Amino acid sequence: MLILASQSPRRSEILRQAGIVFSARPVEVDETPFPGEAARAYVERLALAKALAAPAGPQETVLAADTTVTIDGELLAKPADAADARRMLALLSGRRHEVLTGICLRRGDSLIRDCASTAVWFQTLSAAEIGEYAATGEPADKAGAYAIQGLASKFVERIEGCYFNVMGLPVSLVYRHLARLG
Repeated sequence: MLILASQSPRRSEILRQAGIVFSARPVEVDETPFPGEAARAYVERLALAKALAAPAGPQETVLAADTTVTIDGELLAKPADAADARRMLALLSGRRHEVLTGICLRRGDSLIRDCASTAVWFQTLSAAEIGEYAATGEPADKAGAYAIQGLASKFVERIEGCYFNVMGLPVSLVYRHLARLG
């Protein structure tokens, strides 16, 4: 049995769409980045912490993940408020950024850790577009203050890498590692 250590509706949806049977057991971990922590280290650390925090029996496999957006070396996790969402969207406007998702699979003492990266290019956004999108509330709980599968889809010019990674779970990477665990 696969245990998803998350309450993310997006991660649950991705697993269901892929036909992967799971049970959700959300966990709470402190998601505060360490001073100077690199984006990849940050998402990998949080995925590991979540995997270790989830209760699981010896025949259960825990899947944990964490996603962040990075641009110019800055981590863009979930925005604190609408003003922070507007700031993040202004940073992304007309530019390329990277979406990173750290994953951790745990079964007994076995751990598999990995990280997926997807490059995303946004079109140039006007202040009005940024304000209108931020006012929808959609950016509130999204890394980088946007949902590629939602209203922000119209801002994305192109991506290079896994689309599902941008949604929050690189399902092909997860599937490959699940196959390794048996």
